[in-house]
Amino acid sequence: MTAKAQFPAEAGADGAFVRQPYNIRGRITADGSSGYPAEAGRYHLYVCYACPWAHRSVIVRGLLGLEGVISMSAVDPIRDERGWAFREGPGHGPDPVNGFHFLSEAYLATDPTFTGRFTVPCLWDRVTGRLVTNNYPDITLDMETEFVAFHKPGAPDLYPMHLRGEIDEINDIVYRDVNNGVYRAGFATAQEAYEGAVDTLFARLDWLEERLSRQRYLVGRQLTEADIRLFTTLVRFDMVYVGHFKCNVRRLVDYPHLWGYARDLYQRPGFGETVNEDHIKRHYYMTHDQINPTRIVPRGPVIDWMQPHDRERLG
Repeated sequence: MTAKAQFPAEAGADGAFVRQPYNIRGRITADGSSGYPAEAGRYHLYVCYACPWAHRSVIVRGLLGLEGVISMSAVDPIRDERGWAFREGPGHGPDPVNGFHFLSEAYLATDPTFTGRFTVPCLWDRVTGRLVTNNYPDITLDMETEFVAFHKPGAPDLYPMHLRGEIDEINDIVYRDVNNGVYRAGFATAQEAYEGAVDTLFARLDWLEERLSRQRYLVGRQLTEADIRLFTTLVRFDMVYVGHFKCNVRRLVDYPHLWGYARDLYQRPGFGETVNEDHIKRHYYMTHDQINPTRIVPRGPVIDWMQPHDRERLG
């Protein structure tokens, strides 16, 4: 596998970022009709704490109390031309399930002809000896809807039936303009493509700022999947996206309501303790050497996530 194949995206002829597809698309179902029944101890989640897409699954797994149902391990945050690796280090270690040295081994065990990127998160099935999925949105949705019998008492309903239409609509908007928008800015290879991406990103952040000035959460009056998807981008914003991805029109801390919203989530059990600043900064600054060829990791910024947020007043 070449270094190019492990790059997060291809650039189009216009220099715009194009995210590669996630092609392993199995689903977990409560009744097993998909071939992958929801069972305790059967599945293993491979993550990287630096990755915002994987970070979502870490948060959801913890909020729902699935730690004893779906096992989990983390790869080294430094990725090279061989892809994600299992190495000893703070917050990560050897593969506890298969003894793989590289995540690519899980992909090639699933499909020896696989030629895509070896991405996290991905879900391994111990019974069939293959990956179920690397399509990150499905992983959290299946945890929320198909593992209900295994949720801890009092677990939040993160994808309530009566809000699903609005959650899906917000998720699509936030993915296009924010979650993926920071990458569209950071990996653009032409000035016009970069400016288009960054203008769209900050227009959407302005829109979110106004929305969150009136309500505590993105959808309804409760924490949902939509909030988790936005949080994992916001928590990285000032830390890496402002500088590394040139998303520097404004910082998160320049948005009073978005910044308060992000602190509100960070201070909740299940959120702040999953944020690994060391993994995040070392991954972005040391892995994307086409953006940061010196691979120097900056000291800052200093961010006080524990400031009072006063979001309770919104209900």
